[in-house]
Amino acid sequence: MSTGVDDRYALHAAALSQELDWLDAVLNLRLEQHFQQHAQGFDAAPPPPSLPEGSALDELVSELALQPAERAVLALALAPHLRPGALDLLFVRNQNLDRGFTEFGGWKAQRHGGFLPTGETAAFLVAGDDLARRIALVDLFDPQHPFIVRDILRLDCEAAGNEPQLSGALGVGAETLQRLQTGVAHKPDYNIQFPAKRITTALSWADLVLTPSVMDEIAVIQTWMEQGAALMQDWGLARTVKPGYRSLFYGPPGTGKTLTATLLGQSAGVDVYRIDLSMVVSKYIGETEKNLARVFDQAQHRHWVLFFDEADALFGKRAAVQNSNDRHANQEIAYLLQRVEDFPGVVILASNLRGNLDEAFSRRFQSMVYFPMPDAEQRLRLWRSLLPQVARVAPEVDLEAIAEQHVLSGGAIVNVLRFAVLQAARSGANQIGTAHLRSALAKELGKEGRTVG
Repeated sequence: MSTGVDDRYALHAAALSQELDWLDAVLNLRLEQHFQQHAQGFDAAPPPPSLPEGSALDELVSELALQPAERAVLALALAPHLRPGALDLLFVRNQNLDRGFTEFGGWKAQRHGGFLPTGETAAFLVAGDDLARRIALVDLFDPQHPFIVRDILRLDCEAAGNEPQLSGALGVGAETLQRLQTGVAHKPDYNIQFPAKRITTALSWADLVLTPSVMDEIAVIQTWMEQGAALMQDWGLARTVKPGYRSLFYGPPGTGKTLTATLLGQSAGVDVYRIDLSMVVSKYIGETEKNLARVFDQAQHRHWVLFFDEADALFGKRAAVQNSNDRHANQEIAYLLQRVEDFPGVVILASNLRGNLDEAFSRRFQSMVYFPMPDAEQRLRLWRSLLPQVARVAPEVDLEAIAEQHVLSGGAIVNVLRFAVLQAARSGANQIGTAHLRSALAKELGKEGRTVG
C-alpha cells in the first residue's frame, strides 16, 4: 500500500529525523541544566546518532568530519525548516524580568510562528557559560570555515548592525537545505538577493560559427578549464600565478559571445551564471558591493563560470573625481576589480567595444577575444545550421544570395528566422518562403535603420 511519500526521500528524512531527535534531547538537557544551575554543559549531552549510510546528511557529516558541536549547530539551523515546533521551548519567559531569557537569543519571525535561532541560541546550546567555548563557537562562522565557504550555515551579522556578533540570525544555505532533504543540490537562480541567472543551451560546438583564429583562442580557455589546476602544480605556476582565469569577449552584439561562454561551461561540466548588471549596480552607497559579493561568495567553491554581459556598465572607465559620488563609484570599481582578480574560477566579461573598459582592468585579462561579424561564407553556414529541416524551406529560397547580400550577426539571423516562421504560420504555409524571409529581413534591418534593398 502506498503511503503517498516518494521513496527517494525516505532515507534522507530518516537521517534528518534522527538528528533532530538528538537536538531535542540536547536542548532539553541544556534547559534542565540551565534552570537547575548544573554546570556540566554540552559535555553531558548524549553522543550524536549514527546516521543511515547513503543519506545526504551522513555524507555531509563524513565529508566535513563534523564534530558533535558542529552537528548540533547545523541541526539547530535546520530545525525551523524541518520541525518548526522543536524550538518553542525557548519562548519561555523570565518571570523576574517579564521577558525572554537573553542567553537563549532568537528572533520572532514576521510570518513564521516559531522561534528563529541566532548565534546566541547556538552559544547557549553548545557553550553555555563557558567563555572559551563561546569564543571557539565564533570560528564556525569564520570566512574560512567550510560552513561559510560552502554556504552551509550563515550568521547574518549585517542585519544585527552594531549589536553583539552572535545576535545575528542563524540560517542554513538553500543548496544545503535541499541537498539534505532530497539528496540533490539546489542551484541558485535569479532573485533580489542573488542577481545572477544560470544560462544553458541546447546547441553544441557544431552550431557555433566562428573564425579559426577565434576558435583557437577559445580552445586555450578550454585547456585552462580542464587542466588549469594541474598546470598550476606541475609547472610550478602556483607560486607566482593566481588560480583564476579572466577573459574579455568583445565585438558586435549577436556574434556568439554568450553562446561561447555557455558552451565552455557545458564542455567542462560546470554551471555558467550570467550577472544581471541592472540588479548589481545600485545607486545606494555600498549596495553594489553587497549585491556582487553574494554571487562571488556562492561561486567561490562551486567552480562556476561567471559571465558579465555588457561589462562596460560595471567595469567601465572611472570618472574624474569631482564629488563624493564619483569617489565612491571609483571605489566600487576598485572593489569589483579586486573580487574578479581574486576569484579562483573563470570570469568572462563581454562588451561591444573593447575601448569602453577601464585600462586598469584590461591589464588583468589573460585573454582578449574579438568576435567579428561573420563573413558571407560564415553567414551561409549559420543560415543552414539554423534551418536544419530542409523540407521547411521553400525551393525558391536562395540562402546563398541572402547570406551574400545581408550582413547580419548570428543573433540577428535567429531573429529573422523566428519572425519568418511566425509569418509562415500566420499565412497557413508549411514552408518558409522568400516573401516571409524578405518581410522578416526588413523588420530586423529596420532596427538599425537599414533596408532590404
